[in-house]
Amino acid sequence: MLTECSAERLDFGTVEGRPVEAAFDAGLVTSDAGALLLGATDRAINLVRRFASCFHDERRAEYVEHAVATLVGQRVFAIALGYEDLNDHDELRHDPMMAVLAGKLEARREDCAPVAGKSTLNRLELSRLQPTRYHKISHNPVAIRNLLVDLFLEAHARAPKQIILDLDATDDPVHGEQEGRFFHGYYDCYCYLPLYVFCGRHLLVAKLRRADKDAAAGAVEEVARVVARMCARWPRTRIVLRADSGFARDDLMTWCEDNDVDFVLGLARNERLVANIAIELERMVAKSRRTGRPERRFKSFMWMTRTTWSRRRRVVAKAEATQGDPNPRFIVTSFTRRQCKAKPLYEKVYCARGDMENRIKECQLDLFADRTSAATMRANQLRLWFYSMAYILLCAMRRIALHDTAFADATCGTIRLKLLKIGALVRVSVRRIRIAMASACPVARDWSRAAIRLAAAATARASPA
Repeated sequence: MLTECSAERLDFGTVEGRPVEAAFDAGLVTSDAGALLLGATDRAINLVRRFASCFHDERRAEYVEHAVATLVGQRVFAIALGYEDLNDHDELRHDPMMAVLAGKLEARREDCAPVAGKSTLNRLELSRLQPTRYHKISHNPVAIRNLLVDLFLEAHARAPKQIILDLDATDDPVHGEQEGRFFHGYYDCYCYLPLYVFCGRHLLVAKLRRADKDAAAGAVEEVARVVARMCARWPRTRIVLRADSGFARDDLMTWCEDNDVDFVLGLARNERLVANIAIELERMVAKSRRTGRPERRFKSFMWMTRTTWSRRRRVVAKAEATQGDPNPRFIVTSFTRRQCKAKPLYEKVYCARGDMENRIKECQLDLFADRTSAATMRANQLRLWFYSMAYILLCAMRRIALHDTAFADATCGTIRLKLLKIGALVRVSVRRIRIAMASACPVARDWSRAAIRLAAAATARASPA
């Protein structure tokens, strides 16, 4: 129980006759010692330097205290550590761990900290496509988009036989007068409608869009760009596109058919579709009422819309009844009956797309990808890319260093809480910088193993081929 407070000391009663005192006087102490793993992961995949190369700096070199790579790395590392606001950096700029990650223990000027504060980072986030008088740093959106795909390709030692690209749109609520905001009736709020493309846990596309667009707006262009980059590296890899009914658009399916890309897409039900499985659905309803259990049967047939599709396509229907009520579902696919039968195509291939929802939750809940509070869409898109890079960094750590530990399937939030948020005393001497973490840390074994693996991955990357 708190008994006395002063500017120098906080008293918390006694334990076995000894007073318990607390004070903020330990010197160089950090609560983010685990961030050393982030720096090791960055050395293993070379993310920060390549991300920084997507920016162009026209500041006068003699006046520059913080290089672009320092600014970019500081922002990515801070997001991974849970600091979503630029305001946090007014304190973080004095944190010894951020200085260690930046490779810069002291500033050149007396009025500066080793790393940047909120104002400098704000100018970075507000950078434009071309430098201006007040924004000397500009960024290249094309290079950033390509980097997301390149990092995915480099994560594979060899070309996979098949990959599945998951597409989805989600809401990104806004609470101000941001450029491009629009009221979306389905989500019942003013929001953006970003487009995400994942391959498993790998993030390939994070595109910010206005909410007055169709869910599939711009999907063809993004898929074409990603697939072209993949085919250039992996010409024999089979590519499958998977998404819900919001993406069952003729232009996307036609592009896939013309470019040898398979697809499995949800299809919104209508009276004509239901009529094709009326007999099967009636039988399943009757059976479900007899057994009291869900009953289902699958049927495959060729079908096309009256006006919007340019050709007939294979539709797989699930005639399902739950608690005696009909619950039909449909998908449209480029796979033939010989390539994949109806039941495994629906249950094994299509239904697995639900895992992508968890990836979006990681991005938005753990890594703040829905914090798009800047005034312009350009700045908010750049913010989204910063959040995406933090997600990729943590995924790379999980893939390289944690694959056979208790954290192999952990979320980004769990990895942060267990492995990054570790308190430590930082001792800086002439010869070394020593990070002294708690001896009783419950994840010390996994943490040490991860550090060794990341160091080996960084060494392998630096070694000549």
